[in-house]
Amino acid sequence: MEAARVAELAARAIMEKKGLDPVILDLRGITLIADYFVIASGTAATHVQAIAGRVEEVLEENGVKPLHREGWDAARWILLDYGDVVVHIFREEERRFYDLERLWRDAGVVKID
Repeated sequence: MEAARVAELAARAIMEKKGLDPVILDLRGITLIADYFVIASGTAATHVQAIAGRVEEVLEENGVKPLHREGWDAARWILLDYGDVVVHIFREEERRFYDLERLWRDAGVVKID
């Protein structure tokens, strides 16, 4: 499946679980780390886990499994690595602190329908 479609599915899954301020950053041509970052936040650890769980569920239903997952237990920042797409689900405080959108400000922002 194309990376853009994986990012879109992840963003839709985030929205299903009422994730806050989802954004897709287009990193193509900026870094080799990934083509897209999908970033969102939740209000509490359980919300962050619910969002990440739904992302995994939706992508697995579409034949895409994460290569790596970290941060689940503390649920302050859960990272789901799908190769060309990396999903970051933060608690609100951590998202403000790490501010990936500012760090990757040269990236394009993909509109989420």
